[in-house]
Amino acid sequence: MLKQRLSQKMMQKLSPQQIQLMKLLQIPTATLDQRIQEELEANPALDEGNEVAEIYDLENESKDEDGKDEFELDDYLKEYIEDDPVSYRLQSDKFISDEETKKLPIAVADTFHEHLEAQLGLLDLNTEHLLMIAKQVVGSIDNDGYLRRESISIMDDLLFSQNIEATESEIENIIKLVQTFDPPGVGARSLQESLIIQLTLKENFVDKHERRTKMIALKILSNHFEEFSKKHYKKLQKNLFLSETELRDAINEILKLNPKPASGHAPQNRGVSQYIVPDFIITNREGENELILNSKNAPDLRINDNYLDMLKSFNVNTQGRRASVKEKEAIMFIKQKIDSAKWFIDAIKQRQETLYNTMYAIMQFQYNFFLTGDQRKLKPMILKDIAEITNLDISTVSRVANSKFVQTEFGTKRLKDFFSESLQTKDGTEVSTLEVKNILSDIICGESKKKPLSDEKLKDYLQEKGYNIARRTVAKYREQLNIPVARLRKEI
Repeated sequence: MLKQRLSQKMMQKLSPQQIQLMKLLQIPTATLDQRIQEELEANPALDEGNEVAEIYDLENESKDEDGKDEFELDDYLKEYIEDDPVSYRLQSDKFISDEETKKLPIAVADTFHEHLEAQLGLLDLNTEHLLMIAKQVVGSIDNDGYLRRESISIMDDLLFSQNIEATESEIENIIKLVQTFDPPGVGARSLQESLIIQLTLKENFVDKHERRTKMIALKILSNHFEEFSKKHYKKLQKNLFLSETELRDAINEILKLNPKPASGHAPQNRGVSQYIVPDFIITNREGENELILNSKNAPDLRINDNYLDMLKSFNVNTQGRRASVKEKEAIMFIKQKIDSAKWFIDAIKQRQETLYNTMYAIMQFQYNFFLTGDQRKLKPMILKDIAEITNLDISTVSRVANSKFVQTEFGTKRLKDFFSESLQTKDGTEVSTLEVKNILSDIICGESKKKPLSDEKLKDYLQEKGYNIARRTVAKYREQLNIPVARLRKEI
């Protein structure tokens, strides 16, 4: 049975402007220019430049006695023309000057796949059929230099995309030829195969000892790869009847090989080197920290003069009469575009202020670190601490910290790296977990690689230094530092 009833609900909805601001806060300086260009292309009323624009406030529409919209253009534009001009130039002393903005250098280089395709001409391929197969094989190699597609899958690719029927043996023969290309190890189906190819192609073994070392290394890679990858050196030594010196020399020879053959070449689909563009710059001015926003955070935006002239023209041409339907449509279109431009300019301006205020709070909170660069001076700091200082929401602070960088005299740092939980020492003092991670890293760097320290022993070392820490916490911090377990840190 159907029933009707009334109910009231309280819902919090974000306005389009708030959503736009949240999205702008997340964008790092490196990609902000692209976002602004998109808006400039989408909205002809928005313009880039540092001139002061007159902005009118389109808000009031009058109604006639019947309640219908009365489009009196004279009244409609009156407030606009009488308003004081408003500057939308966004630069101030908080931002570095345009003179300091330099274009990034462009690295001109062929891509990894172009490098491989250039070598196809060196192959003795008699037919166009074999050349097309070779191109398909080269195109199937990934950015690390590996061929991770099966021969039968390459057969299907050739048949469906180019209507070429190839046999599995033809493809395998082409793969073997491609595996002789530069860089060594390219076209392998696995890490094991790549290392074997690289070692086989090496020709700098001149004396008897070097040739024996190469032979042992090939035997390890071919027949005992699992023991090698798990660093079961005692088992390798026993199975191959090797001395410790022989095994060490063979392992060192393998470690000289490249696990990613393509790593030394220009990244695929990228002709421009990637640079970190800092969002903030902190300098030491006579013992005082000074915060500056990158000038790319503060573009000069304004309302297009042509749109403002249109408003004035409509006002002059419709003096003393009611606007026509076409004039009304035109003025409403202009109003919409100008309002949209104003919203975007305000969002950019608010973004700047939010970024500056948040970074300033972080700088003050970690003042001693930014003054000295000493990691031990970093204080425990969470998003809530900065949110309380700035009177911003935690989610807003999180958006500011995400994907942002600050340039200091001690290097360029990620903003989110300054946020850390606290850990208590034995005397009750709270220290940053970043400090504990740095000490943990130093302990592991100084350990004997023949007998690496277990997580239990690392815990004991940290507790001796006065840090209350559990073994599972040590394991968590070690993983966050991308440090493997003790077994995988072992060396001969």
